[in-house]
Amino acid sequence: MKKQLVTLLMLIIIVSVAFSQSDSGLKIFISVDMEGITGVVNWEDVSREGKDYEYFRQIMTKETNAAIEGALEAGATEIIVRDSHGSARNILPEMLHKSSKLIRDWSGGFMSMMEGMDKSFDAVIFIGYHAKAGTQNAILEHTMSSRNILDVSINNVSLPEAGINALIAGYYDVPVIFVSGEKALCNQAKILFGEVATVAVKEGLGNAALNLHPEVSREKIRKGVKTALLNLNEYKPYKLTSPYILAVKYKNEEIVNEMSLQPGVTRTGNWELSYKSDDLLDIMKAFSLIH
Repeated sequence: MKKQLVTLLMLIIIVSVAFSQSDSGLKIFISVDMEGITGVVNWEDVSREGKDYEYFRQIMTKETNAAIEGALEAGATEIIVRDSHGSARNILPEMLHKSSKLIRDWSGGFMSMMEGMDKSFDAVIFIGYHAKAGTQNAILEHTMSSRNILDVSINNVSLPEAGINALIAGYYDVPVIFVSGEKALCNQAKILFGEVATVAVKEGLGNAALNLHPEVSREKIRKGVKTALLNLNEYKPYKLTSPYILAVKYKNEEIVNEMSLQPGVTRTGNWELSYKSDDLLDIMKAFSLIH
């Protein structure tokens, strides 16, 4: 009887250790855009009709893989990749690292580039991101809509897409720890988030860009992600204080008139609409309707 109790106790210890080890693995969310990928300098590069689009899909996928490899080296056990550009069908599934899962296409929900995000994640990574609309010496700079939007702000803080998406992560108390893309975006991320690891794969020179070699970009991304995750406790979720006031400035009055018909939206300037709520996700839902 005593031997049976000892055996049972040993089994309980072994199972407990196994569960504790699996629970200690990191769950990572990677949102991937395309304008900030190495070598991309023109809208044709990120459009299905562009002659070099298929090439840059490969570069996009490889830079994502570099982030995945860095995460795995730092102890990640679950990695979700969100294809966040255009059709959301850009990353090549067969080329993507098999240790990850891929979210393709848009569901129609308001989470957009952060779809799949929840409080179960330990960290967020942005790959291939670009600067906000109107940024000087930035490549393909825009904020959600290159055609319609001049600026997006929440509580008077002008935000790039990285800032909008970081707020969604912050709602779930998950920090953005690493950002790659063009230099202008990396600078904006540092100003907004404070402590964040960045890799600038290119620097805007008017409409041109000075680019790293793709292999160099990938190695910097892999090392940067690994180092950031090994120092995860240094990063904090990005948050703003409620109530939240969303303000969107548009490029033409026709769009303003159309979007102003949405419930709760107020016209606060000649070409500006505003929406106020104590709930950040309510703000994001409203934004999804007016951009």
